[in-house]
Parts: sequence; structure tokens; C-alpha cells
Amino acid sequence: MASPMLTIGQAARAAGLTRKAVRVYEARGLLPEAERSTAGYRLYSPGDVELLAFIRRARALGLHLDDVREVLEIRRGGRPPCDAVRDLLDARVAEIDTTVADLLALRQALTDTRRAADERPCAESSEVCPIIEDA
Repeated sequence: MASPMLTIGQAARAAGLTRKAVRVYEARGLLPEAERSTAGYRLYSPGDVELLAFIRRARALGLHLDDVREVLEIRRGGRPPCDAVRDLLDARVAEIDTTVADLLALRQALTDTRRAADERPCAESSEVCPIIEDA
């Protein structure tokens, strides 16, 4: 007996995604093109739902769609993608570390500017606001 096919809404719900996300993943080549019913509706197999759930988990870890595609291509090539996944996770950690450092620097700049704003009069001759103009 053939596995039951699911509509896009059913597959999305089963994988914890939106219908839009499923369409995006299909359009970006992460998911094989869906079969179509005689009425033209997309139909997905239980295997497609497992793949969608994998993509959702990878995205929840912060992997970019291109990263997910790389992992899937390695797996489809018949090799385990674990070494590549380790490298991708290391790269994301480094990206996050850079983002955190940038945000901390921005926070310090905002704090310093705010502190200086209490000591600066709001001059009428300023173009807009001397607090920002002199920052």
C-alpha cells in the first residue's frame, strides 16, 4: 500500500512550518519538486515531511539556507555530512561572536552618547540635534 500523500498545509503542520516556508524550500531546491494532484495541488510524502522537519531544525540552529543545501547535497551524494555540519556550526558561532561584539560596542557608544547628552544643552543653532551631530 502506498504511503498517504499530504497537501502542503498538512505537510507544513506536520513539520512545524508554514505553507510559505515549504514553497520557499521547494523553490530554493532544498526539497524536491512536489508531485501534483489532478487538481494541481502539491502533494508531499512522509519522507518529504521528515526532510522539512530536518530543515526546520537546521534553521532553528541558525544555519543559512545555503548551508542546509550543502548538508543535503553531501548526504544525497552518499556521504555522512557530519564534518561539514561541524564546520558550519563553528562558522555560525564565529558569526554570532562577531555580532555580539559589534552589539556590545554599539551599546557602549549609545551609553556614552546618552551620558554626554545630559551635559549638552540643546542649541537652537544646531542643524537638527547636537547630541547626534557631535557623536
